[in-house]
Amino acid sequence: MIVVTGATGNVGRPLIQSLAAAGEQVTAVSRRISDVPSDVPNGVRRLQADLAQPKTLEPALDGAKAVFLLTAAEFLANGNMKDVMEVVEASGVERVVLLSSQGVGTKRHPSDIEDAVTQSGLGWTMLRPGNFASNAFQWAESIRTQRLMAAPFADIALPAVDPDDIAEVAAAALRDQSHAGNVYTLTGPVAISPRQQAEAIAQIVGEPVQFVELSRDEARSRMLAYMPEPVVEATLGALGTPTAAEQEVSPDVEKVLGRPARTFTDWVTRNLPAFK
Repeated sequence: MIVVTGATGNVGRPLIQSLAAAGEQVTAVSRRISDVPSDVPNGVRRLQADLAQPKTLEPALDGAKAVFLLTAAEFLANGNMKDVMEVVEASGVERVVLLSSQGVGTKRHPSDIEDAVTQSGLGWTMLRPGNFASNAFQWAESIRTQRLMAAPFADIALPAVDPDDIAEVAAAALRDQSHAGNVYTLTGPVAISPRQQAEAIAQIVGEPVQFVELSRDEARSRMLAYMPEPVVEATLGALGTPTAAEQEVSPDVEKVLGRPARTFTDWVTRNLPAFK
């Protein structure tokens, strides 16, 4: 049995589908989960739990050999990964795959969540994705209704990673213990700026998309509506003044999967209805 937390998110959904397609028994865990097939495929066990309340995870872990841990932004304020790992260890789980962040490696984000996992005594694999291609969903409504996209740092390029690639790497690590002890930095195959993202979306949609550059303060104000302040500041730093490492294309997706990472255009094409 493999347990997937954050099961209804951009990574959790394709991860569950990948594991189920491979014939694995899967338990899908989320703070809010339903019986709707778009949330969880048929044949996958569904359980509601909250990592900020680790004891709620215990029923899901019964009989599990591996667990995928994904922490929501709210977990930074309300959760403790050491408490989560105590519950995971007590359940008999053999290995953990943590969805972390490239920002831990570049010191923009604290390492305490990773530390709790690596110090647990269990087999572990660390996934450190950079900028998600799916962050473009934040522009979907304005593109769909106004053909307009507003973003800061118009011409600063980062290699946006497709969440489906993250999910496939996670599936490989959950199923194969040879990935234990590895840290994978996950990026797309080429750096792309917000202005170039608007152009790519316009090409797929088949209509022009106006790009409007936001100031840092304007972007900060918008982001504070749905992200904790420390996360906002770290994100703006990575987007606006990225290090060379944050702009570098990592080979890890191809190393694990044996194929090139998907492009931003690939992601937009699969998610065209959101922008059309």
